[in-house]
Amino acid sequence: MSDITVNPGEGNAASLPLSPAQDLSEVGDWLALLKPRVMSLVVFTGLVGLLLAPGRLHPVLALTAILCIAVGAGAAGAINMWYDRDIDAVMRRTARRPIPAGRIQPGAALGFGISLAIGSVIVMGLATNAVAAAALAFSIAFYVFVYTIWLKRRTPQNIVIGGAAGAFPPVIGWAAVTGDVTLEPLVLFAIIFFWTPPHFWSLSLWAHADYARAGVPMLPVVAGARETRRQILLYTILLAPLGLAPWALGLAGPAYAVVAAALGLGFLWHAIAVWRERQDEAGRSLAGDAAAKRAFRFSLLHLSLLFAALPADRLLFG
Repeated sequence: MSDITVNPGEGNAASLPLSPAQDLSEVGDWLALLKPRVMSLVVFTGLVGLLLAPGRLHPVLALTAILCIAVGAGAAGAINMWYDRDIDAVMRRTARRPIPAGRIQPGAALGFGISLAIGSVIVMGLATNAVAAAALAFSIAFYVFVYTIWLKRRTPQNIVIGGAAGAFPPVIGWAAVTGDVTLEPLVLFAIIFFWTPPHFWSLSLWAHADYARAGVPMLPVVAGARETRRQILLYTILLAPLGLAPWALGLAGPAYAVVAAALGLGFLWHAIAVWRERQDEAGRSLAGDAAAKRAFRFSLLHLSLLFAALPADRLLFG
């Protein structure tokens, strides 16, 4: 029997109810597991795929489909944080995440992610169709098993191949309406797929020390900054004309084509600036990676405006 006693009137600090601020903080930690900033882009591109698809989905079912995409993406993010908790703990930009900071237990995070993943796929299947549910399940599995567990710690091509996971949402949104996958959503997939490497490599140029400390073989760590700059430029050269493919296929009109061309040229200008930034002999920036930071910020604007232009073009011009 324990020799620790508590005065009846004093209570036990461990059993005291949480204050409202503590409650909100804990809720915030669970939401942080879902990687909400990443989720917002996933939800947006999934919504665009749904809006562009031929046919009609009841608004309640459409909202349910988008919610399933969001929850599925969040589930993959939570499982990713569970698996990467060791490297997150040694990287400055991730050390304060809920698991490495000790605010959420790893097992609880894993259970949370698995439950959300299974639930999102089941609800997607019930609300829409089996094709959309299968695409959602495949995207979650790809992010967890192919990118997080297999590629991320083994190859500098982790972002190239693993980036496919983030390119699935417009395909899922399209399939939720049509029940199939045709060339049009695959073009949207390709745009995100080729956008991902220059986007993440711009980030990794100025965060390479974090990745090196954690032993993650990002391209700047393995191949050096100069090769990373070259790859950013090459992928952006491929991406710029690819942005015009929806117009060429008749999925969007000339207004979209003008926006896509301007955004493609803008991204290319930033990629050239990254390539030409003042460097030392190893290709490391002598200007604090200012060009890479600007390219990273523009890449977010590029994809957001490009996908926003697709439904806007249809709404305004038919």
